[in-house]
Amino acid sequence: MSERAPELERLAEIMARLRGEGGCPWDREQSLESLKPFLLEEAYEVLEVMGDEDPAAHREELGDLLFQVVFQSQLRSELGHFELRDVVDVICEKLTRRHPHVFGSEQMDEPEEVAKRWDELKAAEGKGDISDVPRALPALTRAAKIGKKAAKVGFDWPDVSGPIAKLEEELSELKHALAHESQERVSDELGDVLFAAVNVARHTGNDPELILRATTERFLERFKWVRNTLRDRDVELGRDEVSLETLDALWEEAKLTRDRTR
Repeated sequence: MSERAPELERLAEIMARLRGEGGCPWDREQSLESLKPFLLEEAYEVLEVMGDEDPAAHREELGDLLFQVVFQSQLRSELGHFELRDVVDVICEKLTRRHPHVFGSEQMDEPEEVAKRWDELKAAEGKGDISDVPRALPALTRAAKIGKKAAKVGFDWPDVSGPIAKLEEELSELKHALAHESQERVSDELGDVLFAAVNVARHTGNDPELILRATTERFLERFKWVRNTLRDRDVELGRDEVSLETLDALWEEAKLTRDRTR
């Protein structure tokens, strides 16, 4: 195995000691179920620093995420299911098997060819069906993946005009539901709008989860600018009455200010 194996083995030994007799009381009481929120938290913390110009922070967060893999492997080992080395072996075998153009005799020069062959190999393994998309994924990400898998078997529009028209149709149905239907129907139509918007994102090469995160951050920046501007005028949101016209004007100014500073 590679020269990094001793470091990974050291981490596994630390984990085993934390879980063993005389180890850490907190670590000893954890279960696969209790670790779920920590796994999600660590994954999102890695996502947070991936775009930062701080490789040390990225390195640290990757270590925290790796610890979750080691932790779960230790719990499975205690149950007699598998060990960390088995996890490593499985991913090594999978990567070798699914890259026949690197580790075998097949020839592929374009990323599109590689992606298509990857899907073919997954299908041959009995994986990759549309029903295999994990329910635990964030809703936007799962919707995009399901749409992408449906598209691979021809269930899709040829270009973005199709999902745009569908989005407009769903918005019209939402407006009708808001005016005439039950709350349950409104929820259904709102879900259809979101799903249609995800398809627009997919057709334009955008990840809906990431672009919504970016939009949320822009909202926060603009909101803070509006709030701070009002505070400079001795006006506090939530305490003082502020007209909708004033808020709208400040919002537009916040957008222009942000664009000038980008």
